[in-house]
Amino acid sequence: MSAAGSTDRTQSRTPSWARPAVPAGSGPATRALLVAFAAATALDLGSLLAGWHTGHLIAKPLLMPLLVAYVITRRAPRLLVAALLFGWGGDLALLFDADVAFLIGMGSFAAGHVCYLMLFRGRSLFGRRGTGPLLGAAYAAALLSTVTLLWGDLPAELRIPVAGYSLLLTAMAYRSSALGLRAGLGGALFLLSDTLIATGVAEWPQLPRPDFWVMATYVAAQYLLATGALAPERAYGREALQGSTTS
Repeated sequence: MSAAGSTDRTQSRTPSWARPAVPAGSGPATRALLVAFAAATALDLGSLLAGWHTGHLIAKPLLMPLLVAYVITRRAPRLLVAALLFGWGGDLALLFDADVAFLIGMGSFAAGHVCYLMLFRGRSLFGRRGTGPLLGAAYAAALLSTVTLLWGDLPAELRIPVAGYSLLLTAMAYRSSALGLRAGLGGALFLLSDTLIATGVAEWPQLPRPDFWVMATYVAAQYLLATGALAPERAYGREALQGSTTS
């Protein structure tokens, strides 16, 4: 059996939404995009630490497009690209200080979490391990305690949307661990980042420079989720190739 024949059958068993959007790009382009993403991240976080709002307005809208371009050169599945683009929509909405913008941003992030959940389900086709019941119990306890504690301090019109969003976010964080430690850590950091936002909306006491901690955990979360989602496909490709050479 040839390697090409095995690869063709592998692709035919893979849902279209879990397949790469485009062929892999060149190595130098991939590295350049990663460097650009790191530079934009440094500019954004440095601006937040320095209190330079203009720098944040410049850098934040660049983060997800650069990460999208980077993962596309690494044969990103379409659902991963969609998840990151919905994250970008949420980023843009949250640049505006208004309740409507907050709800729009939360809706965009929620759509991204749905994409992640569908992607994680598709990645299970590649033989990755499942999520554990103890981890699920821990996430359920975190969800219930956080929503209960925040409920009375949130504006009345945001309580139900925040609770529904928190449920979806927690499900995404829990399911991300099925892809391994990297993606699982990304899911946990995403949950932490959005919890920090929620405590700010509830007007709880905040850490110094709270926006810095929100963005630091968020950018790390998206990067770890993205690169963690790419790892199973690479591992599966190696297994398929090795299997074809021994058939």
